[in-house]
Amino acid sequence: DLSKGRPALVAGRILRPADLGLIASLGVGSVPVKRRLRVGFFSTGDELRSIGEPLDPGCVYDSNRYTLFGMLKRLGVDLKDYGVIKDQPDLLKRAFAKAALECDAVITSGGVSVGEADYTKQIMRELGDVAFWKIAMRPGRPMAFGTLAVNGKQAVLFGLPGNPVAVMVTFYQFVRNALLTMSGASQTSPILLRAKSSSAIRKKPGRTEFQRGILSRHGTGDCEVSITGSQGSGVLRSMSEANCLIVLHHHQDSIASGDWVEVIPFEGLI
Repeated sequence: DLSKGRPALVAGRILRPADLGLIASLGVGSVPVKRRLRVGFFSTGDELRSIGEPLDPGCVYDSNRYTLFGMLKRLGVDLKDYGVIKDQPDLLKRAFAKAALECDAVITSGGVSVGEADYTKQIMRELGDVAFWKIAMRPGRPMAFGTLAVNGKQAVLFGLPGNPVAVMVTFYQFVRNALLTMSGASQTSPILLRAKSSSAIRKKPGRTEFQRGILSRHGTGDCEVSITGSQGSGVLRSMSEANCLIVLHHHQDSIASGDWVEVIPFEGLI
């Protein structure tokens, strides 16, 4: 099974079922592992309501905390849900400070755009620093990244957009790999496949776009991908129906039917 002197497993590996069996086959009862990363998350917005609360006119149910919970749970981190925080600077600042003291990483949704009540960027600057804000991608342009420092304790902060699809896309393109790296993993990048587009897709050069797609294999053995209808960043159904993301790169122009595109399959990722 193994040559003498050859490592069975190397540092930085995310343990899979076969790895557990391999360890057991060698008679090893315990191995050193990294502690679980502590990750806190909350949503911001006066318009958000939690499940079970009455839905007032102009309000919506908070879905982002549930998708974040599901995505984070798959990474094996310890979670702390801080709920929904109203768009009030003092409440937000207390929430950021508490999360920074208790967690290694903090993830928020909403509050990073340019509206009058978008305070995340402001509070990041007061409690730490903003490494970048706004990125050339769709969906997910208004994303902030930086650090929080409270009483000598530092935490990484990911300020995700408020739109549900943008939350998931920015998580998979930025947050997932970062958290895995912070957890000690050495290989974090998702698999890229190539597939033929079943239809034309409009695209302007100058930003990277992630369309939600359905990947399938037809009779010739080639993979084919189709989009899931409307691609608005608020259409969470598009993520629920999809089994992959279609990656349209920064300098890429519109796609014609039959063109090859790159896709990131969800299996093994979400």
